[in-house]
Amino acid sequence: MRAPVVFGALALIATITMVSDRRSPREGGRDLPWWQGWVLEVSAPVQKLVAAPVDGVAGLWHRYVDLLGAREETERLRAQVERLEEENLQYREALVASGHLGQIAAMRDEFEIAMLPSEVVGLDASPAFRAVLVDRGRSHGVRAGNPVITAEGVVGLVTATSGHAAKTMLLLDRQSAIDGIVQRSRARGLVRGRGTAELEFEFVVRGGDVREGDVVITSGLGGVYPKGLRVGEVRRVSDPGGRLLQTAALRPAVDFGRLEQVFVMLRRGPTFDLLYGDDAPVGDSRPDTVASPTPAASKVSEEPAS
Repeated sequence: MRAPVVFGALALIATITMVSDRRSPREGGRDLPWWQGWVLEVSAPVQKLVAAPVDGVAGLWHRYVDLLGAREETERLRAQVERLEEENLQYREALVASGHLGQIAAMRDEFEIAMLPSEVVGLDASPAFRAVLVDRGRSHGVRAGNPVITAEGVVGLVTATSGHAAKTMLLLDRQSAIDGIVQRSRARGLVRGRGTAELEFEFVVRGGDVREGDVVITSGLGGVYPKGLRVGEVRRVSDPGGRLLQTAALRPAVDFGRLEQVFVMLRRGPTFDLLYGDDAPVGDSRPDTVASPTPAASKVSEEPAS
């Protein structure tokens, strides 16, 4: 009962004080009487206590609104970063592609053979063979027997085509076999695929000067590949053990695990012309002999085979 009475009295006194304060500016201002000063001293903490929750709620609301604005700004910045990263990736791909085009232009000038850029679009589903699918086919002038290379070296040989795709047997395939020579000593031998990440170079022991680190290139014999394309590098040489033939393990010049863009050489050796005539096989034919190319960096004095 006392609280309402006290509250009513304070409200009445506050009203009288506000009326007096409105007159005071017109009267030129005056000092507060003792009872108004006492009311002001008492009401100020009460007003502060009453206003505190309201101010807290208002501050919390403003912080919430600011947080929503910051979240929207964060989302906008995140989307901008993703867009810039995508553009950066596209620019890097364009630089890589332009570098490949420059390399292939230099190779065209060196070998004087038309080369068709192509993308690797699939792998052979059979685990028994090492092959890839490329996005160029008969409608682009690709035929079975066309060599497939990169700027680093030999990839393999086209074995089957459709209108807009071609199957390429990789140099790693067990049915792949090409004639190669050691660039340093000119020792000749046969490079075979093992079905693994390594190649095998088989050569005659007598006069076969082959050492670790030697580079093996295509010899041009058989007419499948031009002479001087890089095949691989000798990693180790086996002990002949009294045998006539000796073998060496080669690391391929091409990184087949990162194969993306290749170039189809629009030429076909006389061996395939004798086997197939003018028509390239459409089925999954696999020639018994496959030659491999090497990069332009392995230039030799001889002219490429036509």
